[in-house]
Amino acid sequence: MDVFQLPFPVIGSLNAVHMFAANQGASLRSTTTDDAKIVWKDFHDSLSLIVIMGNDQADDCHMTRLLDNVWSAMVLLFGQDELTNIKNLERFKRDIKVCFQLVDRLLEQASLTSFSDVTQAVDIVLTPDNQALQNFLEAFVEAADSPYGCLMVAGRVAVATQKWWNLSATELVLLELLVAAMTPCASRDVPIYLPQGSPTVPHRLLTFQLMRGVEACVICGPTPSLSDLQSEVPRFWRPAVDLLKSAYSVTPRNFPPSIPMDQNILGFLLVNNETSRCLNSVYVNSGDGRGEALNAGRKREILRSYYKKVIGTYFSSPVEGSETGPSEYSHAPTDTYIVCDGYKCYAQCSGPHQMFILFSSAIPTYAMRSVTSKTLNTFTKDRNFFI
Repeated sequence: MDVFQLPFPVIGSLNAVHMFAANQGASLRSTTTDDAKIVWKDFHDSLSLIVIMGNDQADDCHMTRLLDNVWSAMVLLFGQDELTNIKNLERFKRDIKVCFQLVDRLLEQASLTSFSDVTQAVDIVLTPDNQALQNFLEAFVEAADSPYGCLMVAGRVAVATQKWWNLSATELVLLELLVAAMTPCASRDVPIYLPQGSPTVPHRLLTFQLMRGVEACVICGPTPSLSDLQSEVPRFWRPAVDLLKSAYSVTPRNFPPSIPMDQNILGFLLVNNETSRCLNSVYVNSGDGRGEALNAGRKREILRSYYKKVIGTYFSSPVEGSETGPSEYSHAPTDTYIVCDGYKCYAQCSGPHQMFILFSSAIPTYAMRSVTSKTLNTFTKDRNFFI
C-alpha cells in the first residue's frame, strides 16, 4: 500500500476533534472510516500522538501499543524531560529527528522481519551452544564493569545477562529494534535513556560487531570509553569464533536443525508473556523457502495479521487493552483457528505461552490442535531454550 504525507489541514482537523472532545469532558480514543482506523493518545500532558492505519478489524490495543512504542522510542533517544518541557518548538522539531530512524522502523511494519513490535516480546534465536555463549558474554560484560549485556545474532537476542532480561518489555523490544535499524559498523557509542528504568538520566549503549550479523551490546555509564572496550573485543571473543559462526548458521530458521517440525508447518510465532521473549520462524522446513506457494514476506504478514486478530479478541496479553476481548466470554478461550484458501492458522494458549502456527492447506483441520500442542511442547519442555 502506498504511504503518503497527510495534508496539514487534515492533521490539524484530527487534532482539533480530539481537543474538542477533551474540552467537553470526553476522551476520544479511536474512530473508523470505510477503510481506515484512527487512534489518539496523550502523553504526560505534553504531546498528542495520532496514528492512521488501514482497518484490519483488529482490536484497538495494537494501534495503542504502537503509539506507546513511538513515545517510548522518543524517550529512549531524546529523554523524557526534553519531551515534557518543550521550550522552543522549532528547536524541538530539529532535535527530535534523532528518533526518526527508530520511529520509522516501528511504522514500517510490513517490512519488518521480526514480530517484537506487535507482540511486545523481544525476538530471540535458539543456538545450539547457548550456555557457552553465555559464559563468553558474562566475561565481556564484566570487563565493561556493567551488568547489562546481550549478544545479538541477525538482529535477534541469542543470550543476555540477567540484568538485561530484567529490563522492561518495552526497553527490550526498542533496544533490539534500535540496533537492527542502525547502519552496520564496527562499533557504536549511542546515548540512550531507559523509558521505564531511567527516563531522565542518560546511559550509553555500546555495540561491537564480532562478525557479519553478530553484535555484542553493553549498556554502561560514563566509563569505559568505546576505544578502551573495543581493544578488549579480540581477547574475549576470538576464542568464540566457531561458536559465533554456528549461532549465525541457525538463522533465518532461528532454531537448531536438530529440532524436528511437522512438514505441514509453514511458519510459527511462539510468545512467552512472562519472560517477554518471542521465537518465530517462516523458514521452518525448507531452508530458504524457495518453491513454496507463500514467500517469507507473505507468511510473516499472515502470522502478524492472525496474531493481531486473536489478541484482544480471544486471548489476552501484557499489551494494555488486550484483556477486554476475552472478558466477553463466559470462559477463557485456549484454542482458535481459521481455514482460508491456501493456508490454515491455529492458535493455542497454555500458561504464559501463546503459540500461533501457519499451516499448509494440506493438513486435516482436526489434526491442527495436536500438532500445535506437540510443537509448543517441543520448545517449552527444555529449559535450556529460555522460551
